Amino acid sequence: MNPMQQQQPHLVAQQLLDLSSKPLQHLMGLRDKPMMNSMANPMMNPMVNPMANTMHTTRLPNQMATSVHNPLMHQQNRSKNNYIFSALDDNVITKQVVDTHLPDGNDVDVKPLLDIVEDIIRYATINVDSTSLAEHTDVGKVESKLGSKPHEMNTVVMLNSLSHVIEKLASEMSLRCLSVGDGHTTALALLHMVGNFHWDAKLVLTLAAFALNHGDFCLLGQIHSSNQLGSSMAILRQVPMMMENSASLKPRFDILNKLIRSVLELTRCIMQFNELPSMYVTPDVPTMAKALNIIPTAVYWSFRGIVACATLITSITSNGHEYGKSSLELQPWELSTLILRINQLDEFFKKQLENCHRVVGERREMDFRNSFNQLFETVHIDNMKILKILISPRDDNLPLFDGATKKRVSLEVLRKRNVLLLISGLDMSSDELSILEQIYSESRIQGKRGDALYEVLWMPIVDPWIEYTEAMNKKFEEMKNRMPWFSVYHPSIIDRAVKRSIGDRWHFRSKPILVVLDLHGRELSPNAIHMMWIWGSNAFPFTSAREEALWREETWRLELLVSGMDPTILNWIRDDKYIFLYGGDDIEWIRKFTSNARAMATAARIPLEMAYVGKSKKRENVRRAIAAINVEKLSYTWQDTILIWFFWARIESMLFSKIQLKRDDDQDLIMLQIKKLLSYDKDGSWALLCRGSQILTNGHGSTMLETLTGFDLWKEHVPTRGFDLSFRDYHDKLYVAAGYCCQFEFPITAGRIPEGMRCPECHRLMEKYTAFLCCHDQTGLLEPY
Repeated sequence: MNPMQQQQPHLVAQQLLDLSSKPLQHLMGLRDKPMMNSMANPMMNPMVNPMANTMHTTRLPNQMATSVHNPLMHQQNRSKNNYIFSALDDNVITKQVVDTHLPDGNDVDVKPLLDIVEDIIRYATINVDSTSLAEHTDVGKVESKLGSKPHEMNTVVMLNSLSHVIEKLASEMSLRCLSVGDGHTTALALLHMVGNFHWDAKLVLTLAAFALNHGDFCLLGQIHSSNQLGSSMAILRQVPMMMENSASLKPRFDILNKLIRSVLELTRCIMQFNELPSMYVTPDVPTMAKALNIIPTAVYWSFRGIVACATLITSITSNGHEYGKSSLELQPWELSTLILRINQLDEFFKKQLENCHRVVGERREMDFRNSFNQLFETVHIDNMKILKILISPRDDNLPLFDGATKKRVSLEVLRKRNVLLLISGLDMSSDELSILEQIYSESRIQGKRGDALYEVLWMPIVDPWIEYTEAMNKKFEEMKNRMPWFSVYHPSIIDRAVKRSIGDRWHFRSKPILVVLDLHGRELSPNAIHMMWIWGSNAFPFTSAREEALWREETWRLELLVSGMDPTILNWIRDDKYIFLYGGDDIEWIRKFTSNARAMATAARIPLEMAYVGKSKKRENVRRAIAAINVEKLSYTWQDTILIWFFWARIESMLFSKIQLKRDDDQDLIMLQIKKLLSYDKDGSWALLCRGSQILTNGHGSTMLETLTGFDLWKEHVPTRGFDLSFRDYHDKLYVAAGYCCQFEFPITAGRIPEGMRCPECHRLMEKYTAFLCCHDQTGLLEPY
């Protein structure tokens, strides 16, 4: 067997060449000059001026730089210069550290090197609870782990250029730990040796040098009982004798392991600043500037920690069976304090890193929101780019759930399809879903999905600032499984920036909206939900032009209010009967109104039908009114309360549609009548009189009831002017005399709120108020039943 194959102690050195590299942003190199300037300014450097960072909640370790008195130090026969917290002036230390920093401008990617150093130290961690170091670590695991990493040429070249630096550092560290000197002097000497490197590279290279020495020592402990060469070398290093005295060495090795882990943790934290995107976090960002100012301080104290660890190991291996403390070795309390200082630095950097990530997130989100609108102004070949940005599938190839097949599918099913984005919260009502399902089903042609005019994709918006609970997930699953169209398979794939952009562009708050995208991803409508409630799929392709065209065809007629809801009322219309639609929740008014209406119809000899359509709010009161009407047989009612919700949703949608088209003017008859109807509903009871399709008049409950009870006062005009005109003229006189106020409510969740609105009666601009309303059974202008 080749003797070189037996040289197991050199495995650690070989490991330093077995790396994989990853591209890094070299922020440290770009920021060396600002750091040096701030370090040179004693008032700005927390290493010099403890008050420089009193704004931080994390107390910086450099605030402990004053002398710490401990009686143990007087009990040790050791050099005064080795006292870790000596009274050496902090300004002098700062200048000495900065003077060693002379970067040559060459960036070195040291992250792969740090990965290997962590591997070495992880597997070389000393555990003296067992009788042999070999019981603690399996060398084969190290070889397997490292052997699995790809060999990249740039990493090999990098290590070839750095190996001599690592060897020199390792030799210098060993020599100085055996000679008379203090930790500060040794740290500065090592800093001089890596003066041309950036701060992060200095730290990783010195850790690599320590890992090389430490790994050799621990490797002997692992193989000395099973390898002859290792056994002989272990004898020279007095490893067997050390193992025999493991109990007495345990406290020293425990603190050694803690210290080196603290240094590694701090190093890894500092390295993470390299990964921050420089386009979002620049040196002038306050939280980044704070971190950059403290990095030299952190590197210096990390060097002190490395030197302390190296000194402790040298003291143990060089003193043989005596195992006494070298005069260079720090006291346990000093090591503990050094650990505390490094941990405090680590806590400080983690806090700044968290702040930097927040800044990155905010700025990245702002960039996304700015580019989101531009995305819809760009011409695309198909709709895939838009859809991928909206639902952020990342690495998931099946981000959608097909409600028809109940299987997960890819975005490809929506390629070059007209897509309606149903955007809502998890509180979308069952009533809304039921009506939308009915309209969706009617849009399918012979049940073939490929022939359909459009596809629907549900995008549930969950507040990113609240915890997503199991109850919320259960609600999501229930809704997803109920829907016959496509859904995202989980709300989490909708990015927070996308949610904010949806709110910005399409004014989504909490009420459902329906955004229409054509097969190229172009936005046809920012919210077609109003067109859907008014005209259903007949409004396709849901553009503003189509909406305008449909309104031009419409007149103020009863079918506009009830089409597609109830065949009974449509039959009354075809039979040209007189029809009263009425609403409210005052059962006494309902009794008086229905009885007087019947009496008037009998006296006037007209065919009259009545239908109760409830209110847009107070659903429990409406349910009680329906029950009373049915029991007393007062009139016809809708047994399915979903129809009541749909009736008011359609009327509200007409209002919003007109506002969206900027048709809120005094010359629009339909808009005026919609305003009146919604205002009457808000104020209490109301009624609307039709003859067949023609709406004769609609009015407040009190004036309508008075018109009925006063039939004897105006019936004389019926023979000459006709019933229709006589009823309307008498009612209008009563209404003008009453002088009722009009009012409307627009919940903030509606998204778009008109800047102003004219009264449908007097045509003056209405006053605007901010109100807080709680009726206990609804949350908006229109609450589903």
